[in-house]
Amino acid sequence: MLTERVEVRLDPETRSKLEEVAAARGTSVSELVRDLIERSHEQEVAGAARLAAVERIGGMEVEDVPAPDELKRQLSEAHGPGPMS
Repeated sequence: MLTERVEVRLDPETRSKLEEVAAARGTSVSELVRDLIERSHEQEVAGAARLAAVERIGGMEVEDVPAPDELKRQLSEAHGPGPMS
């Protein structure tokens, strides 16, 4: 895996906190920072994309959904019997 070096300047207290968390996890400070970046990305970027999708779905107009038996019948007519039929 190709990697790049990033320099981050931290005060001694923050560096110490990173080292404590890394030690508690049994990992290096570098691995901890990579993991924290991944988690942050998941929450901020990927989470925002999922939220936007949910909002789009929530904004859709939906017709009345038929009762389960009627829905099964309609689906069977349109697509053939399902695997559980």
